[in-house]
Amino acid sequence: MPRQLPTILLAALLTGTALPALALTPLERIEPAFWWVGMHSEQLQLMVHGERIAEFVPQLRYPGVRLLGVKRLSNPNYVFLDLQIGPKARAGKFEIVFRKGKQQIRAPYQLKTREPGSAQRDGFNASDAILNLMPDRFANGDPANDTIPGYADPANRADDSAGRHGGDLKGMADHLDYIADLGYTALWPTPLTDSNQAQYSYHGYAATDTYQIDPRYGSNEEYRQFVAKARSKGIKVIQDIVLNHIGDRHWWMQDLPSQDWLGYDSKFVPTYHARTTASDPYAAQVDKQNYAAGWFEEHMPDMNQKNPLLATYQIQNTIWWIEYAGLAGIRADTYGYSDQAFLAQWSRRVLQEYPKLNLVGEEWSTNPVNVAYWLRGKQNANGYVSSMPSMMDYPLHDTLRKALVAPDSLHSGLADLYEALVNDSLYPEPNNMVLFEGNHDVSRLYSALNHDFDLYKMALAYILTMRGIPQFYYGTELLMTSPLERDDGAFRKDFAGGWAGDKVNAFTGAGLTEQQKEAQAYLKKLLNWRKGQPVVHNGKLLHYAPQDGAYVYFRYSAQGKVMLAFNKNTRPVTLDTARFREMLGPHSQGRDVLSGQTLALGRSLTLPARGVLVLEVK
Repeated sequence: MPRQLPTILLAALLTGTALPALALTPLERIEPAFWWVGMHSEQLQLMVHGERIAEFVPQLRYPGVRLLGVKRLSNPNYVFLDLQIGPKARAGKFEIVFRKGKQQIRAPYQLKTREPGSAQRDGFNASDAILNLMPDRFANGDPANDTIPGYADPANRADDSAGRHGGDLKGMADHLDYIADLGYTALWPTPLTDSNQAQYSYHGYAATDTYQIDPRYGSNEEYRQFVAKARSKGIKVIQDIVLNHIGDRHWWMQDLPSQDWLGYDSKFVPTYHARTTASDPYAAQVDKQNYAAGWFEEHMPDMNQKNPLLATYQIQNTIWWIEYAGLAGIRADTYGYSDQAFLAQWSRRVLQEYPKLNLVGEEWSTNPVNVAYWLRGKQNANGYVSSMPSMMDYPLHDTLRKALVAPDSLHSGLADLYEALVNDSLYPEPNNMVLFEGNHDVSRLYSALNHDFDLYKMALAYILTMRGIPQFYYGTELLMTSPLERDDGAFRKDFAGGWAGDKVNAFTGAGLTEQQKEAQAYLKKLLNWRKGQPVVHNGKLLHYAPQDGAYVYFRYSAQGKVMLAFNKNTRPVTLDTARFREMLGPHSQGRDVLSGQTLALGRSLTLPARGVLVLEVK
C-alpha cells in the first residue's frame, strides 16, 4: 500500500463520498479530515496542502458554518482556513470550493455527530490501575502486517535493540481478557501513530503522520474498535502523544509550511535537556530557549509552538483523537520541552472540551520542584499558570527503588521513603499523581531491587496502596529483568507468549517458573482487591516515621481504613500498636488481604521477616 493516503482520499473513504473527479485534484491533504458538531469551541482551523493551493480562493456554503478567514504562509503549497461551526450547524457533508480563474477544486468535508455524553466522559483517576505496554513488543496478532511495502523499517525480531518485532493492535485486543483478569482498569500503550522512520520506528516517539495509525499496528478504524472492545471489558485507553517533536521523515519535512515551523528556524540544534530552566529564576534566556526549541535529537525535529498555526494544529489533533477513538485520557511525552505558553493553552483547551478527562505529563526529573511547576493549581513564582491535572511521579518512583535496597538508618532506607512524601506539599492534587514502578524508559523493577523477591512484593504493595494513580509496566508480573544502566532494547523485551511458538506463555502459564506464577498471582490479588477499595482510591493518608527497619502508614476515610506495615529486617518485628492510637483502638482487628487471616491490633502486631502486611482494619 502507499506510504500515506492523502487526507482528501481518506475523507472520501471514511465518509463514502464519490471519488472520480476528486482523485485528480492537486490537493494532498485537509487536516483534520473531518470534525464534529456540538463541540465546546466553535472554532476549527483546517490545514490544506496542495500544489500552490494558496493561490486559490476558498469558499463554502453550509448552514451554521462560516469561513471566517484565510491564512497563507511563505510556502504557497499551504493554506489555513478558519471556520466557525455555530450551534445551529448539523452533521452532514459539504464542499469547500477553491477557485483560481477558471480552475476549480471541490473538496468534500464532513461534520459528524458526537457520541452521547462525549463531552462528559470520565477520565482515568485514582480508582484505576494503569498498565503501560509497548505494542510492538507485547503480542503479534496479525503477522501479515509485520512488514509493509513503502515502510523503511521491516520487521526483525532478532534485533532487540532497534528492530520491529511485529506486535500490533490485534495482539493487544486478543489479550484484553488477560489484562482485565489481572485487575487493570486502564491501558497506556506507547504511541501507535504512523512512524515511517528508517530505524527505531518500533517505539513510535518519532511520528511521521499524527493523524494515522501506523499500518504495521493496524488502521484507524481498528484502533477505534480496539478502544471500544477495551471499554467493554472495563478498561480505559490512554493515548500516548508527543507534543514536542516529530520524526525527520514526517511528511512535513519534504515541504515545510514555513521556515519557523520547527525549532531554530528548522535547523538542527540539539537540546541540552536543561529542564530546570523552565522554572529557574536565574536561568539564562539562551538556555531557556534551547530547552524549548532545541531538537530532541537529529532525527527528532522540535516543533515550534510559538507559531500559532502549528499550536492550533496540535491542539486540534489531540481533541480529534479523543473524540474519534473514544479515549479516557492522554499521556504527554517529554512534556516540559515544549513552549510553555503553548502547554498552558493545550491543557486548557483540551479540558474545556472534556472537563472530566485526565491528562498526565512526563517530566523526567527526580526533583519535585521541576515536576510540580507544570501542575494545575500550582502557584508559581513567575506567575505561570497550567491546567495540567497530573504528572508522572518520577521523584517518588526513584525514591522507592532506592529506599528499598538501601540499608535502614535514621537517614536512609525507609526513612527516605517516609521523608519523600513531604514533597506532596508542592503538588496541588497529590492523589492525581501517577505513581509507577517502571516503564519503557527505565530498568526493570526486579533488577533494580537486586532480584530480591521480598522487596519486589513490598514495592507492589506500596504502589497499590500509596496515594495517587498506580501504573505498572508489562512483564513486571513475570519478574522480567534488565541491566541497570540505560539499555532500551533490554527494557523492552518481548512479552512471553505474544508470538506463535513461544515456549513460555504468560497468558496460559505454560513454561513459567513457580516464582513467576507466585509473582503473577500476587499482583493479580492486590490489583483486584484494590478495585473495591474506595478508601485506597480517595482516602486520606497518615504515616509514621520508620523505626528499626519497619514503616507503617494508613489510608482512611469515613467508609474504612487500611493499614500497611513493612518490615525490611531479616527477623520478625513486633510493634507496640499504642503508637498508632490515632488510627487503632484497643479492640481493633485487621484482616490480612493476602492470607485472609484476622489479626488482633489492640496491643501489638508482629510483622513477618522481610514482609509486608496489607490489613483491612475493623
